[in-house]
Amino acid sequence: MSPAAGPSPICDLPLPALLAETGGSFWLPPPGSTTAAAVDDLFYFIFYVSAFFFALIVTLMVVFVFRYRRRPGVEAGEAPSHNTLLEITWSVIPLAIVIFIFYRGFVSYMDIRTSPPEAYEIHVIGMKWQWIFKYPNGHVENNELHVPVDEPVRLIMTSEDVIHSLFIPRFRVKMDLVPGRYTRTWFRAIEPGEYDLWCAEYCGTQHSDMVASVIVHEPGQFEPWLEEAADFLQRMKPEEAGKELHRRRGCAQCHSTDGTALVGPSFQGIFGQTHRFSNAQPVVVDENYLRESMLEPSAKIREGYRDQMPTYATILDEEEIAALIEFIKSLP
Repeated sequence: MSPAAGPSPICDLPLPALLAETGGSFWLPPPGSTTAAAVDDLFYFIFYVSAFFFALIVTLMVVFVFRYRRRPGVEAGEAPSHNTLLEITWSVIPLAIVIFIFYRGFVSYMDIRTSPPEAYEIHVIGMKWQWIFKYPNGHVENNELHVPVDEPVRLIMTSEDVIHSLFIPRFRVKMDLVPGRYTRTWFRAIEPGEYDLWCAEYCGTQHSDMVASVIVHEPGQFEPWLEEAADFLQRMKPEEAGKELHRRRGCAQCHSTDGTALVGPSFQGIFGQTHRFSNAQPVVVDENYLRESMLEPSAKIREGYRDQMPTYATILDEEEIAALIEFIKSLP
């Protein structure tokens, strides 16, 4: 859906009023975005309407069971054919409630789906089993989404493998990531802090580990963080930068550095070894093999492991690949 000509009604709410709404309940966590209030209001309306009619129907059912039960010596009377007023009442009232729910739901949905044109845009890639966030200046962050407070943020999302679903409970934001296409969503965080981000679509054996954090920065702190985070390759030695990339890009989820076998083989001491593969001839682990494994992981599948590593061709540049290779070479 294309952006609207201006900000949504929800986005126009003043920040103090939105902060005053925080508190949460047994059913929902405290709201953390401008869209949460509308979602919560509709949820509670449907919940209380449902609870009221449940209590009404069960109460009347119990009363009628006792009031009109069969008694010895009492003949059943003739059942009335219909009651026009009663039939109109139980048709009009539910219809009005459904129309109101549809109207509020449609308006809220359009606000949630239509991002302001000035929104800060971040690209999101979902893959088994991690989140990749790419910023306009080229910086890539793994499993941590950093955003400024009280500014609209648009997420342009896709998946490298299967369907994932980005879900931020405090923001009331949830959208699927589909392979081969882009989906989008947006939010405006109302309070600095750290929030949970989950995958809400079962995506494989480590689905429950596909968690991340949303870091909402204080006013004026997001831009300095982004500048410093994007410059770490120039400030560190190659092997140190490679170690940081091993953490940031999610390599540590599947490849240990202490010899422990995880989803993928360990990086410990592999440089210079000869590896055997299920789909290729044995080769010595060198710079070319490591580079190929990052960009074309299906070209050579290590014996004893499955072909399930996604390509990093769109995530790592040559400088980052070189740093990762230096880090792997430094492991004893």
